[in-house]
Amino acid sequence: MEVSVETIDKGGFRVRMHSDTDCPGLLVLILEAFEGLGLEVSNARVSCEDSFHLEAVGGEDQKKDGVDAQKVKKTVLQAFKKWSES
Repeated sequence: MEVSVETIDKGGFRVRMHSDTDCPGLLVLILEAFEGLGLEVSNARVSCEDSFHLEAVGGEDQKKDGVDAQKVKKTVLQAFKKWSES
């Protein structure tokens, strides 16, 4: 699993994930993780036919405390770990 998170304008993030295998159910866990951080996804592209690829762009909900790219990456990796253990 490869994960990269970059900060974009106004507290937004671009998250890219790639796995060489398909990952049924992983997308739901990733979106729940974003919600838990208070991130609102404004645009996403997902492919999961033979592999899993996600590119999501979003920003913070103004009601939440600041979130940095490292925290987003850690949370996404935790969601992947939870998925792989299920």
